[in-house]
Amino acid sequence: MTSKSLTTVTTDLIESYGNTAKNVISAYRSGNERAVGYLDQSWASAVEKAGNRLSDEVRVNALAAQKKISGMYTQAIHLTSDGANTAVNRAVEFADKGVLQVAANANRFEKATGVSTLNTLAVAAVPAALAIVGVVSKIEAQSSALANKVAGPKVKVKVAAVKRKVVKKTVRTPKAA
Repeated sequence: MTSKSLTTVTTDLIESYGNTAKNVISAYRSGNERAVGYLDQSWASAVEKAGNRLSDEVRVNALAAQKKISGMYTQAIHLTSDGANTAVNRAVEFADKGVLQVAANANRFEKATGVSTLNTLAVAAVPAALAIVGVVSKIEAQSSALANKVAGPKVKVKVAAVKRKVVKKTVRTPKAA
């Protein structure tokens, strides 16, 4: 088993939270799309049941109005869910950059001062962070199952996945005098 750094564990945690958020957004989107489909069917059924009591023109206008309203609502669903996905992507990206910057600053501080307290604290925090990642991963899996359940039996929601960037850490060795 390889030892993970606190930076790696923290970025994994952030990305897992991002995936969970995307799964919830996906559930929102597919749930609302199913509701629109149900309302469209119900409206068409009601217009059909009205039968001869409605003229052909009223029937056509009622169906066209429902189609227009459904289209606008569906467009709003897509805009809000796409915007939410973009916001989650940005938040994850900025949080990852922040973690990497904090790690770089901590390394720079330790090199400048010769004190390794921050590194010791980071190593000590890794087991607790790994435990949290385990819990958050289970939440992520459950959110994916929820999104698939909301989407219905015919549609499978793609599990949100963030491409994890591999950051290569260069270690400079001091030159011998």
